Amino acid sequence: MPRAGLTRAAVTAVAIDLVDEGGTAGFDRLTLAAVAGRAGVAVPSLYKHVSSIDDLRRLLATESLAELTRVLAAATIGRAGPEAVRAAADAMRDFARRHPGRYAATQVAPHGSDPADGELVARAEETIAVLAGVLRGFGLPDDELVDAIRMLRSAVHGFVTLELGGGFGLPDDLDRSYAVLVDGVTAGIERLAQAPEK
Repeated sequence: MPRAGLTRAAVTAVAIDLVDEGGTAGFDRLTLAAVAGRAGVAVPSLYKHVSSIDDLRRLLATESLAELTRVLAAATIGRAGPEAVRAAADAMRDFARRHPGRYAATQVAPHGSDPADGELVARAEETIAVLAGVLRGFGLPDDELVDAIRMLRSAVHGFVTLELGGGFGLPDDLDRSYAVLVDGVTAGIERLAQAPEK
């Protein structure tokens, strides 16, 4: 990339490619030196566009969350109930498999009290809103939505993390095990919806 073409967006794009190439650890291992090397500039040139590695990671997390939200919304639109849960879970799993570095970036929890995290907070809220829309089809009361969202995210994230990290050593069919997991999460959400009000 020519030096004259370097912008904040271009730096972010280079970093996104690097984190995906780095697999599940790509996001944590990202360095400004690696980004500068790929961009064909010296590290100090990056400081015109990003203030620090934390600033760049925040940009990556923001962009990655926005992309994941678009994927989730496209996968779940027009679906409800168990079908919507499966579509959301499949979308998260597919995103993680195609973009392991970007997926890792989506796991960064923003700090609402930090003004620098304002855009990241907004993107995270959009992601949660899509998942909440998926789960509202179960008739969950509002105070149960967070529990259900955490259940879904935790289950899929745990499976994906083990899958991408080579943590499943048995020869049994992974897709079948994944389907059992999603069915179990769906059943748990249905039980949560039927539980007596607190």
